[in-house]
Amino acid sequence: MPIAMNLFIGALLCNAIPHLVCGLTGERFPTPFARPRGIGLSPPVVNFVWGAFNALIALLLISSADAHFAQADDLIPAAIGFAVMGLYLALHFGKVKQRQKQP
Repeated sequence: MPIAMNLFIGALLCNAIPHLVCGLTGERFPTPFARPRGIGLSPPVVNFVWGAFNALIALLLISSADAHFAQADDLIPAAIGFAVMGLYLALHFGKVKQRQKQP
């Protein structure tokens, strides 16, 4: 499977997690649909749908490429995509939360 696709799959799966968790626990969380984008808070249902969409696209990419992730050649790029997206999201939302705390 192409390395870029595996990176993208990892990033999508990582992005799905906080949105699914916030949606399922009834928490508001930033999404691309909030105003301002990625900073404003979206309702739990929007978060659940966005998280489910991210997971669905990742799963469709995995199934369409007949990926098994049994080989390191496939798993390592997906893990890197997951980690890079996770670090980006942690830094971004850390800044968002800091701004929200300021008066």
